[in-house]
Amino acid sequence: MATTNPIPRFPDGFLWGVSTSAHQIEGAVDERGPSVWDEFSAEPGRVRDGSTAAVACDHVHRHGEDVALLAGLGVDAYRFSVSWPRVRAKGGLDFYDRLVDDLCAAGVRPVPTLFHWDLPAGLDWLERSTAERFAQYASTVADRLGDRVARWITLNEPAEHTLLGHALGVHAPGRKLLLDALPVAHHQLLAHGLAVRALRAAGAGDIGIANSHGPVWPAGSDPADVAAADFYDTLLNRLFADPVLLGRYPDGIGELMPGDVEADLGVIAEPVDWYGVNYYAPTRVGAPQGTETEFGGVRMPAELPFSVREIEGYPVTDFGWPVVPGALTELLTTFHARYDDRLPPVVITENGCSYEGVDDQARIVYLDGHVRALHRALEAGVDVRGYFVWSLMDNFEWAEGYTRRFGLVHVDFETLERTPKASYGWFREMLREQRL
Repeated sequence: MATTNPIPRFPDGFLWGVSTSAHQIEGAVDERGPSVWDEFSAEPGRVRDGSTAAVACDHVHRHGEDVALLAGLGVDAYRFSVSWPRVRAKGGLDFYDRLVDDLCAAGVRPVPTLFHWDLPAGLDWLERSTAERFAQYASTVADRLGDRVARWITLNEPAEHTLLGHALGVHAPGRKLLLDALPVAHHQLLAHGLAVRALRAAGAGDIGIANSHGPVWPAGSDPADVAAADFYDTLLNRLFADPVLLGRYPDGIGELMPGDVEADLGVIAEPVDWYGVNYYAPTRVGAPQGTETEFGGVRMPAELPFSVREIEGYPVTDFGWPVVPGALTELLTTFHARYDDRLPPVVITENGCSYEGVDDQARIVYLDGHVRALHRALEAGVDVRGYFVWSLMDNFEWAEGYTRRFGLVHVDFETLERTPKASYGWFREMLREQRL
C-alpha cells in the first residue's frame, strides 16, 4: 500500500465511521415520494451524464450486503441519511427500521442525518413553514427509531444547499438568486434549531449538525483580495457556525434575513452536544475579476463580490480539488481559537476524495494525510471525537451523476456489484491497529 508508517494513536472511545446519503445510494424511487432532486435531474442538461438516482446503488434492496461491508470494515458507526420523501410515503419508515435493526445486530452504531438535500417536492426553503414541517418530520423519525439510535444529525451542509441549489442554480432546485438566497440559509438554520428541540422532546441526548467548512486563503495581499476572502469566509464558515455556536449572525448579515431574526436566533442556538465538520479542501479567493470563474466544476458568475482562484503547488483529486491535509489542522485550530468554549466537541462528519480505480492508492495517501492532520489538531488542543470517511461506496454524485467516485467500495452501476477497493483494506487495517 501507499503508506507504511503507523497512524498515531487516537484516544480510546474515538468514533470511526463512514458516511452516505439517501438520495445518492438508495434507489427504489417508486417506493417514496418525489424530491426536488428528482425534478431537477429530469431536466435535460442538469446532470453531467444525464443520469438520475432512480436506481443508484439500490441500497434499499441491498442494504444487507452493505451492512456486511460495514461490519467487515470494522467501523464503529455508519452515518446515513433518512429520506424525507420516503418517510412521507406509506410505510416509508419501515426501511429505516430494518436498516437500524441490521446495523445494531452487526455492532455498528446508526447515526442518521435527517436532511441531506432531498427536500420533498412541493416544499420550499424560501418559506418559513418548511422549517416547521421539518421539526414535525424530525419528531416522527425520532419516535420510530429513537429506541435504537443514540446519535442524531439535523442537517447536512446547508451552505452548499443554499449556494449551489439556490444562489448559483447548479444543484436542485436550480435557482439563481445569488445573495437573495440568504433566506434559504436562515430557514435551514431555523429548521435545525426546531429539530433539536423536537429531538430533545423525543428523548434524544446526542445531537449535532454537519456543516461544511474550510480555510479561505486570500489570493494576494492587496486589500481588495483580503476583503473578498473575508466575505467568502463569512459565507462559507461564519454564516452557518456563528448562529449555531454564538447565537448571532456575522455583522451585516442579520438584517438581510427574514422574520423576527433575534427570536429565531434563540431557537437556532439551541445547544448541540457536538459539532460536525465536513472538510474537503481550502479555497483561494480574490477580488472580482469581471469574468466568470470556476471551482471544482462550479461556475461562479462575474457579478459576485469575489472570485475563486486556483490553488497551485498541490496534487488534485479527479474533481480538481487540491489535496491539502494541513488545511484540516488549520481549520480546526482556527475554529478552536475563534469559538473557544462555545465550540463543543468536534466530529469530522465527512472527509474524502474522488478517484477512479479499485487499486486507489491516491485515496489511501489522501486519507492517511488527513487522519494525521486530524491527530495534529488533537495535539494542538482541539477536542475532536470522531472521523467519518466520505463515502462507503461510489454513488450518484449529484450534478456530476456517476462520473465521480468517492467510495471505499467500487460499485458497478450496470450490475450493482460491490467490490472493496484498496482503500477499504487500508482503512480496515488502520482501524485494527488503532484498537491493538
